[in-house]
Amino acid sequence: MTATILNIIWIVFILMSFLPLFRQRNVFQSRLKKIKEIEVKRKSRVIALIHRQESISILGLPISRYITIEDSEQILRAIRLTPDDMPIDIILHTPGGLVLASEQIAHAIKKHPARVTVFVPHYAMSGGTFIALAADEIVMEENAVLGPVDPQIGGYPAASIINVLKSKPIKEIDDETLMLSDIAGKAVNQVRESIHNILKDKFPEDPEKARQLSKIFTEGRWTHDYPITYEELTQMGLPVSVGLIKEIYELMELYPQPQQRRPSVQYIPVPYKRGAVKTKENE
Repeated sequence: MTATILNIIWIVFILMSFLPLFRQRNVFQSRLKKIKEIEVKRKSRVIALIHRQESISILGLPISRYITIEDSEQILRAIRLTPDDMPIDIILHTPGGLVLASEQIAHAIKKHPARVTVFVPHYAMSGGTFIALAADEIVMEENAVLGPVDPQIGGYPAASIINVLKSKPIKEIDDETLMLSDIAGKAVNQVRESIHNILKDKFPEDPEKARQLSKIFTEGRWTHDYPITYEELTQMGLPVSVGLIKEIYELMELYPQPQQRRPSVQYIPVPYKRGAVKTKENE
């Protein structure tokens, strides 16, 4: 009897251990189905670059995500598999990542002959903004934001490292800071030139416009996490618009954050019609 109970306990334990894997597989299939639904509706190739914390291991540990070389390899392959006359829709939700990977993706987008649209449901910061700027059109949720593309060196803004040379005599600056400043200057110039190359074809009648925008995004006038809104992007003259199809929101629901013991945000997850909620005054 004891052996039988122990066997049952072990079977239950094994099943519970593999349950997150089965659940993740179901979510993955649901994502592919929703992506296909968007492709049929938009008659395009849909590429989702969505970085969120996900509990994907057996132990359920959250894993942070950002733009990596693996991401660029996968996106470049997806673009290669897309006919030249087929539009591409990129659903972008990311805090940023490696400059090299972001630049590769941006240049691949720019070279695609058909129209490329980037959809931003929440935010696309840093390297995500780099990618978005390469698209023919950026479609944002009303409250979504992009961010600066200023390089970071050793965890510090490159522009701030460069400013050290302007605020102190060189004799008072240590060798390491001087070397970091040299690297920071190169990084800013490289990213600025890349952004300029991405933008220059968007303003054929005003070549100086692309130069000005590349400076704005890289010069360090804002902190690295500064949210650049749709209104600000419109004032810059960038090709942005507002309004996402409902299927994109539905796809984002399939990328949940890991569950906490006590949720910090709660609401009834159904759309309300105008006047549907009654108050004591109108009862």
